[in-house]
Amino acid sequence: MKHIFFLLLLVPSLLAAAPPNFLIILADDHGYGDVSAYHPSDVRTPNIDRIGSEGMLFTAMRANCTVCSPSRAALLTGRYADRVGVPGVIRTKPEDSWGYFKPGVPTLADELKKAGYHTGIIGKWHLGLESPNKPNERGFDHFHGFLGDMMDSYTTHLRHGINYMRLNREVIEPQGHATELFTDWAADYLRERAKAAKPFFLYLAYNAPHFPIEPPAEWLAKVKQRAPQLDEKRAMNVAFVEHLDHHIGRVLDVLKDTGLEQNTVVVFSADNGGSVSHAQNNEPWRGGKQDHYDGGLRVPFMLRWPAQIKPGSRSDYQGLNFDLFPTFLELAGLKPSPELDAVSLVPLLQGGSITKPRDLYFVRREGGKTYGGKDYQALIRGEWKLMQNDPFSPLELYNLQNDPQEQTNVATKAPKVFNELSTSLRQHIQRGGSTPWQKQ
Repeated sequence: MKHIFFLLLLVPSLLAAAPPNFLIILADDHGYGDVSAYHPSDVRTPNIDRIGSEGMLFTAMRANCTVCSPSRAALLTGRYADRVGVPGVIRTKPEDSWGYFKPGVPTLADELKKAGYHTGIIGKWHLGLESPNKPNERGFDHFHGFLGDMMDSYTTHLRHGINYMRLNREVIEPQGHATELFTDWAADYLRERAKAAKPFFLYLAYNAPHFPIEPPAEWLAKVKQRAPQLDEKRAMNVAFVEHLDHHIGRVLDVLKDTGLEQNTVVVFSADNGGSVSHAQNNEPWRGGKQDHYDGGLRVPFMLRWPAQIKPGSRSDYQGLNFDLFPTFLELAGLKPSPELDAVSLVPLLQGGSITKPRDLYFVRREGGKTYGGKDYQALIRGEWKLMQNDPFSPLELYNLQNDPQEQTNVATKAPKVFNELSTSLRQHIQRGGSTPWQKQ
């Protein structure tokens, strides 16, 4: 009888252990300092903050690249971006495009479909403008959003005068601010999935707060009334971020209202740091978007799963955005491929730790006079960081433990470390070089 009673006690937990839903909310160019969960700020992000306060706040995560396309390619494949053909930004004009998303590489959406997930992307794609690299061809059952890189305006939704807005394969002409549209579409998707029996993966990729900085007038007026000391550029950005935060709150409300909240893993992060020239805030880190200094790489990262993660949890693990790939697969009951470069965060979510050392590798290729079509890299190993900010400057070396703001280049003072990291960096470059980054 004792054994039967014990088994009966286990039944409810077994029945409740349904595969979780997954929701990635990815902001565009959102600086670490533009999320008020991390430190006092002139920007208020209560809805983003509560993802961290109601789950686990990560303090030392980085994006996979300091610009858009490579970060997104890595996130969706669990592989370093140059190994899937995207070391640089994919653009409308071929002469200024520096990546080609390798066909055939399984995406996170492809893999989760094997476990019975419905897969959707709302918002920005930026991994291909033509077949075979449109979202519906790379694992997503549902696409409602924007194929391109940035919008000329959040209200016209064009890029270079071209309409990249789509509902699956259909060209559409929606009216309204893009942040509000993407939120409406995400809410519709979630309400629809709440009626279905199968789990879902939704990748909600906002264009905001990428420039042009275009907050609605009423949001800018609120910020100016509250903080009249802010200059125009900063006030515009604060209003833009707060407008985004409000709409992220709307998405979280839909999860609650539909009963999806408890068993949905919600992640908020960004594809890279904020643009300093547009008054975005990456404090306390040096630099910003395009830099391999940590202002360009450190991003907000938080994960909420009410059914499993204790509120108020924190982690200082140094990982990368693409670590979500094996994490989600493992939580869905799948076995991640050994070919992945990413590392599962599941031990952290279970209250444990990840002790195996790992290198963090970064690459970006770009055109123009500053970059000349060449690439530049960075490598982090423990407390050490080897990096360039353009292809023509000497490698710099920083000790992040002693010098987290990267003020003192010790390349000539630590030759042994410099040589060891340089050797590893060359090996990464060779591996990435085996994958074409132009259409063949």
